Amino acid sequence: MTDFSDFSWTAENAAEAQRLIGLYPPGRQASAIMPLLWLAQYQMRDETGVAWLPVPVIEFVAAQIGMPYIRAYEVASFYTMYNLKPIGRFHVQVCGTTPCMLRGSDDVMKACKDKGLKKYGTTDDGLFTLTEVECLGACANAPMVQINDENYEDLTYDSMTAILDMLARGEMPKVGSQIGRTASCPDGGPTTLTDMV
Repeated sequence: MTDFSDFSWTAENAAEAQRLIGLYPPGRQASAIMPLLWLAQYQMRDETGVAWLPVPVIEFVAAQIGMPYIRAYEVASFYTMYNLKPIGRFHVQVCGTTPCMLRGSDDVMKACKDKGLKKYGTTDDGLFTLTEVECLGACANAPMVQINDENYEDLTYDSMTAILDMLARGEMPKVGSQIGRTASCPDGGPTTLTDMV
């Protein structure tokens, strides 16, 4: 197993890293830490199949912008968008904040557990990692989960079970609302300003 001490940007990501750093004024390159860590995590995913940030990768990113490693690590360890250990192929993030809880996130979590997922753990086959997170910003369509980069909204026990089954079979479930609404419009469609639809 590699220790990732030889991590470096791909040619494409090196150009993107320079573009990101260039968005900030001279002397403020440290402001690029978040998008650079995100870029590094995706490069790790592309190279290893697992989106995460080993310590040498964080060190590499910090060195590029002249930031002490510990400062970069503080950012990476604060935000749930960064994974500091290997995760499954599908990172299932269940929102447990009040709107989702009131609309059934416990049923969503039960569906995950009934499929063998354990909170903050990865399944033995390496397919799923289950995390309970704070608000993912789709409160109007609660309960919802984010799996990798996709949101699945208006979930029930049955629809969450179906999504996990499809992913396990290598299929791509329908993204977004599972009851057919567009964005965050009311269930059943608009109720006001209907002449503007």
